[in-house]
Amino acid sequence: MAREQFHIQLARLEQELLRMGAMVEEQIARAVKSLADRDLTLALDVIEGDDEVDALEMEIERHCLTLLALQQPMAGDLRTVSTALKIITDLERMADHAADIAKITRDIGGEPLVKPLVDIPRMATVAAYMVRSALNAYVARDVEMAMLVIKMDDEVDHLYRQIFDELLDLMRERPETVFQASHLLFVANNLERIADHATNLGEWVSYVVTGQRKVPTV
Repeated sequence: MAREQFHIQLARLEQELLRMGAMVEEQIARAVKSLADRDLTLALDVIEGDDEVDALEMEIERHCLTLLALQQPMAGDLRTVSTALKIITDLERMADHAADIAKITRDIGGEPLVKPLVDIPRMATVAAYMVRSALNAYVARDVEMAMLVIKMDDEVDHLYRQIFDELLDLMRERPETVFQASHLLFVANNLERIADHATNLGEWVSYVVTGQRKVPTV
């Protein structure tokens, strides 16, 4: 009975992780939307929503520590719980980056954007998809899916370099755009960091399945 209850608690833990991941995905999407629309109300909602992610992180952490203290899991189950602790740290940091993007929206205010947002929303879409796929891989114990998540980081890096070059050229040609363009660079940098944390999630999937953080090549 104790073992059955433990696995029920593990299933609950996985659902909590998926819920936190969904919250982070929404934070990313809403942060970039606030920027694209210069929606200061939405930006404030994203900034305030970071507290909800932090609260859920603490709740999941307590759940993990309770499982470790009361159940004393061994081998694979121990990796499952300890990996969850690592995952929530990465998720919380992603939410911080989304809040930082919303703060940039607030700083830019309602002024027109110096260039249409094309690649920044693409970065956000890929990064959010990486988060969702990595968590699905964790629940499914799917190392192959985790490897695909890690490979997707290359796409985000490519978009980041493209944005960097374009904004740098814009600032050189039009010095009056430096304030806003530099803020847009920070947005792209935050999205690149989110993708890095999503890559960490993929590596944690490998760890929970194989005991090795590095994803095996196929």
